Amino acid sequence: MEPDDVVRVEVPGTSANLGPGFDVLAAALDLHLVAATAAPGPRRVTVEGQGADELPGDDGNLVWRAFVGYCERFGAEVPDVGLRVRSDIPLERGLGSSAAAAVAGVALGRAVTRAGGSDQDLIDLAAAIEGHADNAAAAVLGGIVVAVDGVARRFDPAPGLRPLVCIPSERQATQAARAILPARVPLATAAANGGRTALALAGLTGLAALDPRTFTDELHEPARLEAMGPTGALVRRLRDTGIAACLSGAGPTVLAIVGARDESAPASVAELAGPEWEVRVSGWDRSGAAACPPTVLPAEA
Repeated sequence: MEPDDVVRVEVPGTSANLGPGFDVLAAALDLHLVAATAAPGPRRVTVEGQGADELPGDDGNLVWRAFVGYCERFGAEVPDVGLRVRSDIPLERGLGSSAAAAVAGVALGRAVTRAGGSDQDLIDLAAAIEGHADNAAAAVLGGIVVAVDGVARRFDPAPGLRPLVCIPSERQATQAARAILPARVPLATAAANGGRTALALAGLTGLAALDPRTFTDELHEPARLEAMGPTGALVRRLRDTGIAACLSGAGPTVLAIVGARDESAPASVAELAGPEWEVRVSGWDRSGAAACPPTVLPAEA
């Protein structure tokens, strides 16, 4: 790599679980993190956008750690470069900001060093670094994914659907949200959840009509929604009006699935959410992590 070359990757944010698909289902959303190589400087990583005032700019930055992790995994020399990162994925809101950072690092490593590795290799490495294979798979592959038994499978979202994300100002660390989950659930509960997972995937991909009832979960959402009062209340309000809604990842963001041609849906969801919530009209990211032509830096994109 020549010193003046700039290699750039763009990675989507993600929403995991999608209701009943705990730790196996995820979707890529139209929220992005962009990372690019830069000349070495006093700071290893320059961060812009979300997290600019709190994420580390040294070797402890997650994008850099994943970049180095890729090079070590594939026997490539770590290039003497700096990184520039810009993200519009809110931190600790259940939108896959950490997974996007890890995927950006490993994808940038592959693009810079050309040391190889399949998309599944990138998913495995990002998940090993960050801890969430479902989010990592959606970030790498785009669309809707099922990540189970060490393999990620991608599906196209139905064109007649679009996601809305309702984002509160409060944050929720994933570790804290996982700590309150039950250690065991009854067999009948697990079986019912499995059935709803299949139906939710069928609805999201257009194999069947979307049934909002299939987004109900009995494994992780009861404890989390009880602990997150405003989030739980919003999920109930949306479901009571017939909107498919669920916790996004570990929360506290709420994901709502509406008809792509329903022009009134965003306003209806915003009214139900109230002024304390930011309701974004998102879309599906169908491409996943992509290396871009070396033409512009993140701040100029």
